[in-house]
Amino acid sequence: MSSSILDRPAPPPPATSATTSRPRRARRWWTALAAVAAMVAAVPIATTPASAESNGGVRVMPLGDSITDGFNVPGGYRIELWQRFTTGGYRVDFVGSQFNGPASLGDHDHQGHSGWTIAQIDANVVNWLRATNPRTVLLHIGTNDMYGDTSGAPGRLAALVDKITNNAPNADVFVATIVPKSGADNQVRAYNAAIPGIVQTRAATGKRVHLVDMYRALTLSDLADGVHPNATGYRKMAAAWYDALRTVPGSIGGDTPPTTTPPTTTPPTTPPASDGCRVAYTVNAWNNGLTASISVTNTSSTPVNGWALAFTLPGGQSITSGWNASFAPSSGAVTARNVSYNATIAPNASVDVGFQATHTGNAGRPSAFTLNGTACTTV
Repeated sequence: MSSSILDRPAPPPPATSATTSRPRRARRWWTALAAVAAMVAAVPIATTPASAESNGGVRVMPLGDSITDGFNVPGGYRIELWQRFTTGGYRVDFVGSQFNGPASLGDHDHQGHSGWTIAQIDANVVNWLRATNPRTVLLHIGTNDMYGDTSGAPGRLAALVDKITNNAPNADVFVATIVPKSGADNQVRAYNAAIPGIVQTRAATGKRVHLVDMYRALTLSDLADGVHPNATGYRKMAAAWYDALRTVPGSIGGDTPPTTTPPTTTPPTTPPASDGCRVAYTVNAWNNGLTASISVTNTSSTPVNGWALAFTLPGGQSITSGWNASFAPSSGAVTARNVSYNATIAPNASVDVGFQATHTGNAGRPSAFTLNGTACTTV
């Protein structure tokens, strides 16, 4: 209820008969005023607790629609993501004009708006950026655009990313593919297919834009209602955000991740040997950057439980961000390890990972790959 109710002129006293006493009318009037005041006082004001929760850490803006807000599970992916920050020793300050989530979520601020489209976020994002000055933006938007003009959604997303990077040029912007949606997989796939190109062309001009493959992190079984993730789905989203953030120095504090941070899924010191594997490696390069997509197939008759894919990058290449795997080190002899949601590769199944990198002229591919120590064939 708006406080303007209390600013209105007092209504005239009701007509009464000669038998109605003045004290009785007064008691009714004060009772009504007390009820209005109690209702106004009961309305929660999100800005007060939100501003009080700032801990001086790296400002991270979760930006998007109801999935960012946490429909079905108030707080959504931010609950698990906050816990990972805490466990990993990162000091992060979620920012935004919205506020929700359970007590276990240490910072409830966010910029998620239920039902909003790309255009609605675009119309307001400049004011939000100016108000909070985020160091990092986590953008997951487009699900509500799958109901209408789906063909124009990539263009609207590109314009939104440009607006964010132009108004916050020092922020790292993590652009996610949207999670699966029941009954609209073709539309979601078409939209998601355009996102790597949107990210790539902007990164090629020096913009601090990074891709997060959120679509592959979840399946339809991770949705509560065919649109919004369930608790498991939100945890998988948190893992994907966290893995991506840790590959970009400074995005969640410091120049390098803390050395004591536990991995998302603790891999065995020496993963079990693989009986057979096949790797498809695709490079998309521009003047001083590239993205690499890697598909790893288990060609054996037994599952691979916990995996490490080893390869050597050509000289001059350096990984700046990745998805669906943790990559270390960033150059030279690199090992890509599974994350929480793709540790197992069933027989004849594949896992798709990738990274974004800079190069000094050589955009070539590694000459060989090994999965848990076993040499893989390449295609």
